[in-house]
Amino acid sequence: MPLKETIDAGIKQAMLAKDKVRLTALRSIKSQILVAETAEGASTAGLTADQEQKLLIKAAKQRRDSAATYKEQFRSDLEETERAELAIIEEFLPKQLTESELVERLVGIIQRVGATGPSDLGKVMGAARELAGQADGKRISEVVGHLLNNTNF
Repeated sequence: MPLKETIDAGIKQAMLAKDKVRLTALRSIKSQILVAETAEGASTAGLTADQEQKLLIKAAKQRRDSAATYKEQFRSDLEETERAELAIIEEFLPKQLTESELVERLVGIIQRVGATGPSDLGKVMGAARELAGQADGKRISEVVGHLLNNTNF
């Protein structure tokens, strides 16, 4: 079932359950889908699965960034709301890699591209795009940087 239909069904369930946080998060996703579908140059066939995934990744990143900002500003009430919405958005994303799984996959990518040090960061990050949606890009970059600086893998 396409993401849009899944979100519509989720909105109906959230309305019936009177779950305001879930309803807000799902409506936000639906809004982003509609904006993407009506954007100039968009396909009339709707969004592809890859485009839907990128949209969800972007929404999740926005929630993470907002939660971090609210935490810095000691606004725990708003931080909790953002984290609750993030959890709902993550339900629609592929399973996130654990730390050990991420390191293992990145070591394999580093060996595959033949990276030998920090100067090969760009090559590794280009190949690490295959992990999109399975791990946060910032976290991937941090782990790759650490692995390339400590080439004992």
